[in-house]
Amino acid sequence: MKSIPFVFGRLATLSNFTDREKEIEVLTSNFKMLVNTIIISPRRWGKTSLVAKAIELLVSADPALKICNIDLFNIRTEEDFYIALAKEVLKSTSSKWEESLLLARTFLAPLIPRVTFAPDQHSEISFGIGWEELKKNPDEILDLAEAIAEENGLRMVICIDEFQNVADFNNPVAFQKKLRSHWQRHEHVCYCLFGSKRHMLLEVFANASMPFYKFGHLMFLQKISSQKWEEFIIQHFDDTGKNILQKEAALIASLADNHPYYVQQLAQQTWLRTNHTCNEAIVTEAHETLVSQLSLLFINVTETLTITQLGFLKAVLASEKQLSAQSTLKKYHLGTSGNVSRIKQALLSREIIDIESNTIVFQDPIYAYWLKNMYFKM
Repeated sequence: MKSIPFVFGRLATLSNFTDREKEIEVLTSNFKMLVNTIIISPRRWGKTSLVAKAIELLVSADPALKICNIDLFNIRTEEDFYIALAKEVLKSTSSKWEESLLLARTFLAPLIPRVTFAPDQHSEISFGIGWEELKKNPDEILDLAEAIAEENGLRMVICIDEFQNVADFNNPVAFQKKLRSHWQRHEHVCYCLFGSKRHMLLEVFANASMPFYKFGHLMFLQKISSQKWEEFIIQHFDDTGKNILQKEAALIASLADNHPYYVQQLAQQTWLRTNHTCNEAIVTEAHETLVSQLSLLFINVTETLTITQLGFLKAVLASEKQLSAQSTLKKYHLGTSGNVSRIKQALLSREIIDIESNTIVFQDPIYAYWLKNMYFKM
């Protein structure tokens, strides 16, 4: 049985990863030179896969370069952040639990009175420490990676996914100041920070009043080009003994608006429906099925929107250029011009829309299609 050649909803590795040659070159160079890097793009554009690809290219060639991966998805407090950071740094700098224990005792003994290990293949580290004690002096944990790297002649890259979650901590600005005051002094460690909420990351890293402003190299991911997607789709069909022409491959990329997650998903659905040679009808059927499958999710999202927010989205779909013009306000029931700004900010915060080159776009192209053709029936 042929393996399905298109991947979505998990890391795209090896042949499932496409394009991003320039970004990979920049990222691997930054990691080698220990340059702090911030990656910003809309959701599901492949940031995590990009970082994983860069790591894949580096680790086998340089055993002195250690990679520490931390996901803040379920981290909601400063205390949890410190514990997660300490655990992952210890794991990434030791190959055996005995080594982790020795490192903990050496570098964290003044702060943490009890470290517990479960020495098996699913080894977990737990720390016996109270929050009141930890928050008085978290320096040992914030400088742990630097201390271990310097002592052992290592270099380390700490990759933190969903970094925007730190903005939800109690007193987030003070916490970010604390992080930067430590991390900017590190000479053997660099940080790669990214996440799934573009507008929040922009506030953290692109706002001149915030502590992490100009912390490192800002990488703004662009869409993968149609040409690259067409080549990718054609090659993967060919590799599995099926045929698709450039016209149909281009249609897949176009219907998915070059969105990495949806291109892969639509290509997979098209591939599954193709026995030998793909045609336009197969692509169209796959797209209609995908939209139908997601319709319940879209209905749930849409039911939470206000009348004015729906009017705003309808105006965007109609390509209205002057959203604050009196004729537009009246036609789409948007209220006042001041209300338009509030609506836009609310939809940005909910990640329904985004701003690209001063143009309002939908973050989810399939949702945009569903709204236009099924909900509004424009």
